[in-house]
Amino acid sequence: MDAKRQLGEFLQTRRAQLTPQDVGLTTYGDRRRVNGLRREELALLAGVSASYYSRLEQGHSSNASAEVLDAIATALRLDDAERRHLHDLATGTRRRPDTRRTAPERTTPAVRQLMAALHEVPALVLGRRSDVLAWNRAGHLLFAGHVDFAAPQRAETRPNMARLIFLDPHTRDLYADWHQKARAVVGTLRLTSGRHPDDPALAALVGELTVRSPEFARMWAGHRVKSGGEPTYEMRHPLVGTMHVVQQALRTEQDQSVIIATTEIGSPSHAAMTLLVHSAVTAPPADATVDHGVTSGP
Repeated sequence: MDAKRQLGEFLQTRRAQLTPQDVGLTTYGDRRRVNGLRREELALLAGVSASYYSRLEQGHSSNASAEVLDAIATALRLDDAERRHLHDLATGTRRRPDTRRTAPERTTPAVRQLMAALHEVPALVLGRRSDVLAWNRAGHLLFAGHVDFAAPQRAETRPNMARLIFLDPHTRDLYADWHQKARAVVGTLRLTSGRHPDDPALAALVGELTVRSPEFARMWAGHRVKSGGEPTYEMRHPLVGTMHVVQQALRTEQDQSVIIATTEIGSPSHAAMTLLVHSAVTAPPADATVDHGVTSGP
C-alpha cells in the first residue's frame, strides 16, 4: 500500500467531512464545487500555506513536521486515534519500502500462559492482520465454533477475523448490529496499514476483501480508523441465545491483540455466557497435544 497515497486520501476524506459552518468560516453565499472545506480553507485553519498543504495532500511532500501535522489534525478536528494515524501515515512516507519477507507471527510463551489462565473467559489472540494466532475453547466456541479448533496452529489454516466478518455468513449472523462490528474491523485494519504500509500480506488481504465484499470496499474507502473504548456487541449465539458482550483488547509487545469477552455480572447475558463457557471447558479435548485449549503459531 502506497503510504503517500494513503496520507493524501485520509486528508481528503476528513476535509470533505467538515463544512465552513463547522469551523466558523464565513462563505458569503458563494457557490461551492467541493464537499466540505476547500484546501485553502483548511490550510488557513492550520496556519500553513495553501500550496504546501496541497502538496501534502497530493503526496508530493513527505517532510511535514510533527508540529505541522498536529496543526492539521486540530484543524480537521481529529480524535486521538485519528491524530496518531495521521502521524503514522506521515512517518510511512519518509521510510524506504521494506522488501524483506515478513516472518510468520507467533504467540510468545507469556501470551500462551495468559491464555491458559483465562480458560474460563472467552479469549483469542489476533495478529496485526487479524489472523487468529490462538484461542481458548471458550473463545473458539463464542467467536467461531463452526471453524476447526486446531486451525490456528498452522499458518496456512489460520482463520482471519476480517475474512470471517465480511465473507462468512455464520459470523455475520452472530452480530445483531453487523455494521458496527464491520466498521470496527475496518478501522483496526486502517490503523495497522498506517503502522505497516509495506506489509505485502496486509495489502493482499485488503485487496481480496475489496474485490469480494462491496461493503468492505465502501468502508475502506471512507478511511475510518478505530477509536479507543470497549465496544459492547449484541451477539446472537446459536447455542445460548442473545448476549450483550464487551470485547476488550489488550495489546502485546509483538503488536498482537488479546481479545477478551465479558458480560455484566448478574445479567441474563452473564448467565448465558456462563452456560456457554461451561459447555466449552467440559468438552473433551479435540487434540491431546493442546494443553488447556490453547493454540499457538507454528
